[in-house]
Amino acid sequence: MNAAMLRLLAGLLVALALGACSGPGPQFTILSGSENDVLEPMVQEFCQSRRANCTVRYQGSLDIALALKAGNDPEADAVWPAASIWIDMFDTARRVKSVKSIAQMPVILGVRRSKAQALGWIGAKVTTKDILAAVEGGRLKFLMTSATQSNSGAAAYLAMLAAGIGKPDLIESGDLDKGEVRATVRALLRGVERSSGSSGWLADLYRDGERTGAHYEAMWNYEAVIKETNDKLIADRKEPLYAVYPEDGVSVGDSPLGFVDRGRGKEVESFFADLQAFLLKGETQAKIAATGRRVELGRATPISADALTNVDPGRSLTVVRPPEPAVIQKALALYQEALRRPSLTALCLDLSGSMQGQGEKQLLDAMRFLLTPARTREMLVQWSNEDQIIVLPFTERVLWTATASGEEAAQADLLARTLGLRADGGTDFYTCAARALAAMKPLLDGGQHLPAIVIMTDGKSQGFMTTFESAWRADGRRVPVFGVTFGEGADRTQLDNLAALTGGRVFDGTKSLTQAFRAVRGYN
Repeated sequence: MNAAMLRLLAGLLVALALGACSGPGPQFTILSGSENDVLEPMVQEFCQSRRANCTVRYQGSLDIALALKAGNDPEADAVWPAASIWIDMFDTARRVKSVKSIAQMPVILGVRRSKAQALGWIGAKVTTKDILAAVEGGRLKFLMTSATQSNSGAAAYLAMLAAGIGKPDLIESGDLDKGEVRATVRALLRGVERSSGSSGWLADLYRDGERTGAHYEAMWNYEAVIKETNDKLIADRKEPLYAVYPEDGVSVGDSPLGFVDRGRGKEVESFFADLQAFLLKGETQAKIAATGRRVELGRATPISADALTNVDPGRSLTVVRPPEPAVIQKALALYQEALRRPSLTALCLDLSGSMQGQGEKQLLDAMRFLLTPARTREMLVQWSNEDQIIVLPFTERVLWTATASGEEAAQADLLARTLGLRADGGTDFYTCAARALAAMKPLLDGGQHLPAIVIMTDGKSQGFMTTFESAWRADGRRVPVFGVTFGEGADRTQLDNLAALTGGRVFDGTKSLTQAFRAVRGYN
């Protein structure tokens, strides 16, 4: 073998050795808030460069936080919530390491531009007092995520508290006990027209409202999500949102990316460190800034202010300082139990024959969760005394209808009656939903409650969608329908159609009916 052949063989051996050393990267999973979906392509770009299989699972802030509680397995190698407060409150075992902010996202109020014009807010300095006056005068309603389930809702709520207290730099526990503060925030939250557990879903709901004729007036959401929504609205030749930055303070999500130490070894931790460094390097930060997010000074230039929409990531803000974790916990409990707009929830429970056995057990277990205050408080979805709950078990007909308040004794009575249910018969959830609308009407006319119909079912409905649709169009166009599916034969097609008609959503309860019902509570 001559020298040239030897050199060629040596080169091939080196190439094979290098290929063996640079084998597939790790399987890597990130739990992330929905607002980061625009940034996922950057994550996947890095993962592909390392031949790693990366999965981004989108969950609400509370879901991410609960996964970090001691004793729970987050089943993820990193967390990426919208704000550090959710890690600080729930990661008591301190498993999350190497936390760094990837971007900054203020939560602001986006108002339909013609509405902002009518309110005199174009080019004006708007305070929370101005927003309160518009709400109390019946001139403004808005969409907002649940403060206990989503960070954008929590951020808007904390800014409202800070404005009511009059000091954005420090919210203390005693401030939450002041009657005038509670009254101010309660009055502001009466402006909520629809709630949700996801900032991304809320933005989709606003845009869908243009298609369905709902035409919502405003939305609390991240500055960057307001920009993304406007980009889509303008492309569809729809009226954009005008960005309102309350002069007396806004809360800012710091988009922290942290490593979850699950004992998977140095290779996984090193991969995380490199991913984090990639997201923080200048070139990537410039791409992140181009989405309308704010990045640390000097890393990239923010996009220019837009005169039409008033979105301006370079604008200086009065920032609300996050309170201590214990104060946040108290504030969130206060929101859920006393300050939020009360809910009116009709629960249509499928008791058809196919539910016999495991299905019946799952249903009753879910109702035990929903109507046991000690359990719902753990998940921050407890009922308030002002809430109204309507239970309608159904087969091919509605078996009975019972209404109760959210008071603990009333919940206990409702649960006792529910636990006596047994599955047998056909399935017609259209009739149940129509009956639910009729039962809700007296309270709907009062306009004080946030309404929702929740249908839990494992199969296709008999009857006709027009049974519900005609009643809904005539008398309940603002009532969304949420579906929860479970069972091996669950078919969500009919529920999807109801959700699309009414601006609701369908949740998969096949793995955990209790968790699906908890998720629904974030939307009501």
